[in-house]
Amino acid sequence: MGEQIDAIVDRAAAAFEQWRDLPVDRRAHVLSRAAELLRERKEELAASVTREMGKLIGEARAEVDLAAAIFDYYADRGPGFLRPHPIDVDDGAAEIVNEPVGVLLGIEPWNFPLYQVARFTAPNLLVGNVVLLEHSSSCAQTALGIEKLLADAGATEGVYSNLFLHVSDVERVVAHPAVQGTALTGSEAAGASLAEISGRHLKKCVLELGGSDPFVVLDADDLDSTLDAAAAGRLGNTGQSCVAAKRFIVPDTVYDTFVDGLTRRFSDLVAGDPSDADTTLGPLSSEGAAQTLLEQIDDAVGKGATVTVGGARPDERGPDGAGAFVDATVLTDVTPQMRAFEEELFGPVAVVYRVADDDDDEAVTLANSTRFGLGGTVFGSDTGRARAVADRIRSGMVWINHPTSTEPELPFGGVKSSGFGRELGDLGLFEFVNRKLIRTVPAGTGTAPAGTG
Repeated sequence: MGEQIDAIVDRAAAAFEQWRDLPVDRRAHVLSRAAELLRERKEELAASVTREMGKLIGEARAEVDLAAAIFDYYADRGPGFLRPHPIDVDDGAAEIVNEPVGVLLGIEPWNFPLYQVARFTAPNLLVGNVVLLEHSSSCAQTALGIEKLLADAGATEGVYSNLFLHVSDVERVVAHPAVQGTALTGSEAAGASLAEISGRHLKKCVLELGGSDPFVVLDADDLDSTLDAAAAGRLGNTGQSCVAAKRFIVPDTVYDTFVDGLTRRFSDLVAGDPSDADTTLGPLSSEGAAQTLLEQIDDAVGKGATVTVGGARPDERGPDGAGAFVDATVLTDVTPQMRAFEEELFGPVAVVYRVADDDDDEAVTLANSTRFGLGGTVFGSDTGRARAVADRIRSGMVWINHPTSTEPELPFGGVKSSGFGRELGDLGLFEFVNRKLIRTVPAGTGTAPAGTG
């Protein structure tokens, strides 16, 4: 196994020497073609995602579209971002040029098996880096589909390669001299492990880890629309999203109406086969994931939390009663003694908290009372007030009057235990780039300044 891994990395290193020297427009053309092929193969890829991790088929198709949009974004905008940046100096010239660094290892999860790969791969291939991708073992067919798609788009052998690794093999890859950076989207434990290994081998690391995102409601204006957004923000991908709204912070005068409205929306969901367009509540990714979520719910209830809807397994759990389903659940009266207060709930479970009316300080304190800091949402008719609250939430992203989401041009990432670094947007293009200074001094005037190392 070790020799096979070394051979794949060596092949990537050889490919890098060719790929980096291509004009950026040639690399951009490969990305554009990848976007076209994603759209052409939408039904095939969406079906693969639904089959492997249980995503509702409509959401799987939307994920294909999002991945294609990311490839298009970097193909269209990336070459402009990579142009040299001149620096104003007193004499001569200075500029920053952007150079690729080498082979990168990406470790990506099962919950968005196309989107996560696109947001890591597209910018780095454009820069001139090459990618080794360790995908979740539960999404092997989708992983093979992505590799073939990129090859068909014109990425030559070694430019993008799947790696199917045991955990014990990761360090062998990171330690390889050709590997210059690592990125992971996943759990805190996995992120800490990769960061430790990367640090030991002096390789840069970007991490996007868990989230327990607050959804702060400031007033009752247009509450139906706010409730629709709350339900959508919590239930997308059956709640299996790091940036899903998970903790709803609601003022006292709105609280009862909000809980009733969210309970009603959750009650209307229909569990079933995720490939059936009429299904509105899909399964979780595995039976283990379902059991973990049920244990978190049971812990909260056992310590005094209230369940207004759900809290168990659906009566109908797909064909023949099978499937890793958990009822869409609303919890109230959650306290710091409960796992649901601190842990990420990775599934269709919403926790609603009551705060005093017009007390933004209390709302912000509760929003920040977590070790996570990925995303957040603020809903309010006074956008100035909402912006002031957003400024005080300690997270990498806050959306106002829209559930936390993602778009190709918007940098994505968190702080605290949610990780570090950014993907997407122009910031995501420069995480694994040598931003090299070129300084030209007129001939005959150069002297070494005092204090240089």
